[in-house]
Amino acid sequence: MKPVIWLIGGTSEGRRLIKELAGLSVQLFVSVATEYGAALIEPQDNTTVLAERMDLAAMEAFLAEHKPAYVIDATHPYATVVTATVQQACETQKCRYLRLVRPQGEAGDYITVHDFAEAVELLNHLEGNIFLTTGSKNLPDFTGVKDYAERIALRILPMESSLKSALELGYKPANIICMQGPFAKDLNIAMLKKYGSRFMVTKDSGKAGGFDEKVEAAAEAGAKLIVIGRAGEEVGAGFGEIVHLLREEFSHAES
Repeated sequence: MKPVIWLIGGTSEGRRLIKELAGLSVQLFVSVATEYGAALIEPQDNTTVLAERMDLAAMEAFLAEHKPAYVIDATHPYATVVTATVQQACETQKCRYLRLVRPQGEAGDYITVHDFAEAVELLNHLEGNIFLTTGSKNLPDFTGVKDYAERIALRILPMESSLKSALELGYKPANIICMQGPFAKDLNIAMLKKYGSRFMVTKDSGKAGGFDEKVEAAAEAGAKLIVIGRAGEEVGAGFGEIVHLLREEFSHAES
């Protein structure tokens, strides 16, 4: 029986890690929240993909059944509730937990706010169009921006549920872009110019999430970047550290 590893999260680093683990003597379970997230994962012989949202009880039941050697939390830096739930489940079931930490973006010429409410408050004191790149989950927050339907163009994942949410909230169809990132600097510039955006709102998604390209694009397009800061400094391991650890422990004997 091969040892089990459970990887949670559909981030770009998580998908890279799946490829690294494909050559190891392990059985890998990968949990993502949606079928869309599952479709982005390249099939591997040793990998089973689970597309479902799990609460604490479901996570604890999964851990009790499969008894993984490691649980790797590769969720987005802003998915703090999921991370807290995974940590609690691992603590209860006495499972080894690894947090894959995404490096933060380099400091630059942008405005950092603490949360979405502060971003909305700031935008209500500013004039001009806004390009919103924080995802569909927080679209309700930005309906608090004065004249949001006229001022805000937004970029979300190409998922039916995300588009439906945006439309139901009153965002204009002509101002909605459904695309999978990360995005090159030139494409960001083109989008900012198309919508005449004076402001670009984003999260600090780090290099892997295309943050540097957003910083550069905003500067070149003459837009001010507003960044939603992370809740706090994460504790965990980088991509290379986790790959090294797992290779040391689970590499095939012949390799």
